[in-house]
Amino acid sequence: MIAAQLAELLGAKQVSVNADILAAYRFDRWCLKHWQDWRGEALDAPACVVRPRDSAEVQSAVRFAAEHNVAIVPWGLGSGVCGGIEPQPDQILIDMSAMNRVLSIDEENLLLTVEAGINGLVAEEAVAARGLTIGHWPQSIGISSVGGWVSTRASGQFSTAYGNIEDIVYAIEMVLPDGELVTLGKAPRAAAGPDLRHLALGAEGTHGVVTSVTLSLRRQPETQRFSAWYCADMASGFRAQREIVQQDWRPPVMRQYDASEVARLFPDYVQDEQCLILLVHEGPAPRVDAEIHAVESIMVELGLDPADAAAAEGWMSHRNNVPEWRDLLEQGLIADTIEVSGTWSQIDAIYEDVVAALKTVPDCVNASAHSSHVYRSGINLYFTFACMPEDASAMGARYLESWDRALTSTASAGGGIAHHHGAGRLRRDYLRHDLGENGLALLRKLKQAIDPQGLLNPRNLLPPEAPDEST
Repeated sequence: MIAAQLAELLGAKQVSVNADILAAYRFDRWCLKHWQDWRGEALDAPACVVRPRDSAEVQSAVRFAAEHNVAIVPWGLGSGVCGGIEPQPDQILIDMSAMNRVLSIDEENLLLTVEAGINGLVAEEAVAARGLTIGHWPQSIGISSVGGWVSTRASGQFSTAYGNIEDIVYAIEMVLPDGELVTLGKAPRAAAGPDLRHLALGAEGTHGVVTSVTLSLRRQPETQRFSAWYCADMASGFRAQREIVQQDWRPPVMRQYDASEVARLFPDYVQDEQCLILLVHEGPAPRVDAEIHAVESIMVELGLDPADAAAAEGWMSHRNNVPEWRDLLEQGLIADTIEVSGTWSQIDAIYEDVVAALKTVPDCVNASAHSSHVYRSGINLYFTFACMPEDASAMGARYLESWDRALTSTASAGGGIAHHHGAGRLRRDYLRHDLGENGLALLRKLKQAIDPQGLLNPRNLLPPEAPDEST
């Protein structure tokens, strides 16, 4: 009945109830759901899929849902890894992929406006043809949408110099739960009250449906060079990175790998179980030259040894190559990465504690880490774990236990439990560590004010209030 009414409202081609099509929207790239599907477990599909062609059709679909008290699940390109998508059989899924146009490229003001469903790489290629760049390059750029970047508060691999998505977003157009269309942001900077763009940034489709995004651009760099350094341990590498950024040098990429990850990812560059720091330097040639010289001075003064810059070039060439979950499952492995953050005074303990905690998980065969986003006040860590139980039915429990130990250990050391990728259903029960109970209560009040019917991506992001709420 719902699908028939939507088809009448939007057109038959915009609404699908085909079982094979619906099955493709049962889950995103969350590893746990892929494991469940691999095991043959039944996973719910939405009641129907709506593919709007413009903002007006999004408004019509959302108003219909509000009038009929039907929940809506926004879908970008399905690249989320934290369970932000879990449609139920009585819900409408809005697939934004048909809204994939470049609306404008403003070369004078360096602004790009795109529809939310556009693939990030397509958007980047559109501006690259004019000698420009978004400056945002997540590992998922080839499979993610710009709307997804906004909704999950994404970070790109060049963030140390160019910022995260919240630093790049100029304006956001969004359909609210009552069907009203709003534009959040209109000037290079504004002091006209709170920054309403943050109602969408990181909200994971719980406050509205993002329909278009305007991004600040920059010119493509004149020069790009690479460098690499060995450090005796993670702590000495952290000190070196801290000194670089606190002296106001900004290599867009600084990545530090522990000895375990060096052996696994950079076998040609292993040296005495040392850690490895890779840097990419970009910008006007004189500035790049000065930065490389300054970094060298800092590294030498702190006792680090030079490594072959080819290691950084190799990372640049292969940085988006990642194995598929199913390939790992077929090998008997369930694995994931967990990105957290901490201040410089916290990060040594976070690294040591989390790696140690992961190694206590039964059947753990890998627990390692690298850093990838650097700030004046602290740094991000990416933990990688893999478990290999003899009984494949235990994979899910091992996976959840690994996440629990990593996030609990991070929180105990005072760190942040989510640097990027969002919270979804995977991290939602840990949000109180970052927000506090009062902050979590405030977020609930905000959700209630914006979406009093609770129709936008329900049970995502916010933890259940009652123990008997289903997941």
